[in-house]
Amino acid sequence: MDKELKFPAGFMWGSATSAHQVEGGNNNDWTEWEKSENRIEALRLQGLDPQNFISGRACDSYNRYEEDFDIARQLNHNTHRFSIEWSRIEPEEGRFDDRAMDHYLAVIEALRKRGIEPIVTLWHFTNPIWFARKGGFLNPKSSEYFSRYACYVAQKLDGKARWLITFNEAGTVYAGFAYLLGLWPPQYKSLYKTMRVIKNIRKAHRSAYKAIKSTSHNVIIGTTSMLTYVVYGRRFYEKIIGRLFNYLRNFYFLDKTARFHDFIGVDYYHVDRIRRFGNFLSEGYEVLPKQQLMPEMDWEFYPQGLYDVLKDLKKRFNKPVLIAENGIADSTDQKRSKFMTEHLYWVWRAIQDGVDVRGYIYWSLLDNFEWAKGFEPRFGLVEIGYATFSRKIRPSAFEYAKICKTNQLDIG
Repeated sequence: MDKELKFPAGFMWGSATSAHQVEGGNNNDWTEWEKSENRIEALRLQGLDPQNFISGRACDSYNRYEEDFDIARQLNHNTHRFSIEWSRIEPEEGRFDDRAMDHYLAVIEALRKRGIEPIVTLWHFTNPIWFARKGGFLNPKSSEYFSRYACYVAQKLDGKARWLITFNEAGTVYAGFAYLLGLWPPQYKSLYKTMRVIKNIRKAHRSAYKAIKSTSHNVIIGTTSMLTYVVYGRRFYEKIIGRLFNYLRNFYFLDKTARFHDFIGVDYYHVDRIRRFGNFLSEGYEVLPKQQLMPEMDWEFYPQGLYDVLKDLKKRFNKPVLIAENGIADSTDQKRSKFMTEHLYWVWRAIQDGVDVRGYIYWSLLDNFEWAKGFEPRFGLVEIGYATFSRKIRPSAFEYAKICKTNQLDIG
């Protein structure tokens, strides 16, 4: 029997991008790292072409954003999440570029003209070069620098965007990849530095939240975290280690900032298995068998895990939730529709069970520059031909468009 699973009235449907990944022409700590001799040499040693790992003009969306938003409107999106590039707004310490801010105000106006609600992210992994050279978020004054920038942007927005995200995945992905694992700039491998960065980013969020709220009472402020479904074995000590890992991986950052969140942004993609050390820890396949793979990212995804994450968030924090990212890298477009449908089913189930989910934002509207993995992963509802910057809507995007238009999921 066919079922029509209705979502709440006013539910937000859309997709997301981030400045560095789609705009092109940026000049920040990431662009410096992409072109550095050490980075290029490391890629060559792996047999990779460094040019595929330099963002360059990306999708040229800095110039083509209206074309992109026409596509979003064609696909029945009623919201769009994008980020403002801090290095454009404050290219030198203390000097704010009003013309750069005017560009982002024009971006918001272009969305509004198309009936699309903007969700503005203030920081999505990249830093101004001057800030990075001062130590970035290791600097004790980093919260002051970020809060100053956030307040400038909020004042310029002046109510033009109600939804504001201060940090994207800062306490999870960024701190881990850049300061613990050494995979992203500045490539430290230090638990001490990782914890210090998390502490300073929490402080920066709190400072920005309080400062913005003091003048902009109608703004809804939160952060996003990449939350995963953590799997571990059945033995007693494995459960203890697994639960501790789950807390540190998913909730440590939020625990310290929750009262300064009007909503919690959830970026959900994959399963995390506790990695084995000899026979000491199992990877929990007896608990959760091997799931489907996202080959372009080497991620194991599990749609039902999103339901469990959402229920856990309600139990811990009881805040409104925005699914701020959920998507699949799938150049063939064979898995994307099923991926979205299965995840949306469990979002619907979570809503029926009392979780206050306000919207679902697919990652991403466009194929884009996927950070350290370069241009190969294809997350987009829209295929980008990077040689010419052509846009081609994938079939899965039209399937998602039906859901956006009807505000319901049809299950056969």
